[in-house]
This record gives sequence, C-alpha cells and structure tokens, in this order.
Amino acid sequence: MARNTEQLAQMKDGKGFIAALDQSGGSTPKALGLYGVEPTDYDGDAEMFQKMHEMRARIILADDFTARKVIGAILFERTMDSEINGTPTADLLWRDRGIVPFLKIDKGLEETANGVQLMKPMPDLDALLARAAGKGIFGTKERSVIHDANEGGINDVVAQQFDVARQVCAAGLVPIIEPEVNIHSDTKSAAEDMLRDALARQIETLAEDELVMLKLTLPEQANLYDSVASQAKVVRVVALSGGYSTDEASKKLAQNGSMIASFSRALTEGLNVSMSDDAFNAALGANIDQIYRASVA
Repeated sequence: MARNTEQLAQMKDGKGFIAALDQSGGSTPKALGLYGVEPTDYDGDAEMFQKMHEMRARIILADDFTARKVIGAILFERTMDSEINGTPTADLLWRDRGIVPFLKIDKGLEETANGVQLMKPMPDLDALLARAAGKGIFGTKERSVIHDANEGGINDVVAQQFDVARQVCAAGLVPIIEPEVNIHSDTKSAAEDMLRDALARQIETLAEDELVMLKLTLPEQANLYDSVASQAKVVRVVALSGGYSTDEASKKLAQNGSMIASFSRALTEGLNVSMSDDAFNAALGANIDQIYRASVA
C-alpha cells in the first residue's frame, strides 16, 4: 500500500505541530473535567464519549485549527469512526483543514516492571490498521512509559515499540513511536540517555522502506535527540508535553531545534465548555500560536 506522498512531505518538512486529540477511555473523564464537563453531566460511557467528541469537534472546527499552524492530529479510535458535520473525521481534517490524520492504536499499559510500562497486547491490530488505512489515516501512535533509568526495561520498551512499528509500516502507514519518560522521574536525564542509544540501535535495523516518527518527552539536555532526528528513516521527532504547563512546555520545546510539538493537555489549557465560540476560539488560538512559535523557533 502506497503512502500519501503529499502527507508524507507535510510531516517531514511542514512548519507547525501535531495536535494530540487521542484521550482514551481512562483519560477521558479527567480531560472532560478540565474542560468543565463533570461526571454528573453524562450517564455512562456512550454519553461520556459523545461529550468528548463534541469537544474535539469544536477544536477541529475552530478558526485557527488549520494546516497553517497544525500539520497533523492524532485521533482516538472512536473519533476516527465518528463524523463532524456529516463528514468522516479523518476526511474533514485532511480535505477541509489540510491536517494529516493519525490514529492512537495502543490498548493501554501493563503494570510497571523493570522501571517501565510496556504496551498491552494488540491482538486485532492488523484489522484495525486495515480499517484505518481505508478511512484515510496516514499514521499511528503507540505509547509506552519509562519511569526509571533501567537499561533492560528501556531496551524492552524500545524493542516492543519497533516490533509494532514494523507491523504498522507493513500496512502502509507511518508509526509514531512514543516511549514517554516520566517527567517526575528522579533518573529522568539518565533514562533519556539510555533511550536515545536504544532508539539509535533499533533505527539501524529498519528496512529502507520502513519510515518512523518519534514522540518523546522534552529532554533535560537540550537537543539530546538531534542524532536520531537526523537519521534518514526518521520522518520527524515530536515532543509530548508530559504534564508540563503550556508555558513551560513551549519554553523547553524552543530549546530543542529538531523537535516540534505534539501536545494534548497544553493545547486545551484554559478551554471551557461554557465559553462562547468567540472566547473559545480566542483561547485555543492563543495556545495554538504559542505552541506553533515554539515548534518553529
């Protein structure tokens, strides 16, 4: 299956950032709470996810949510399967907003062992990838978490990530590999050194037609990931906000020239369901502008 060459070029060279709109069932109540939607405002998962879709649709349709500053967006599976104003979400993103659509594919995390959390099994991944490709999805995102500078655990995380990445590549999609380093880790800097080296080793094993992206925690040492970002098989390195505020994440991002943003909470900071459309668009636009400026600094 051939990749969309226009979308690939935008991911490789486009100026802007990737919006993370991929909260899953576990993180949705918290995200909705920050948006001003409380558990008493919905009854059951179906209504909860509908509230989340309404929030995402409001973001996607906002004036500033276009390819002028947002070059990609990561979607939750339910969002991919939903429509906005009668148009499938991925189609609307690309055709109307010029934004490349990605899909979160991991099914959550295992319990912590060896200082890390591996991804849970994904037995139906091939079917999901085929469905995603049919819906116009360009790439995927899969997340693990590193809590400590445990070399064995970090190697296990990266090996698992690249095994999944090869499966994604075989389906004609571009994987975003996300081995998040916990920003509160007492050994964050040492863990990041180990992660950089493990990523470099795995990148060397990729076939010529296997292209990947990396989504990494903003590092303690500025420009730590420049060496992996420069590899030919790495389309782009993007940064997750990881719990940093928008201001702090943007400041750290501006110090890392080879990374662009892929923020979730920082993108939606200050938004509230009760806002008028004008106030909502202004607040979101200010966040988008700040993250964009840090991404292109």
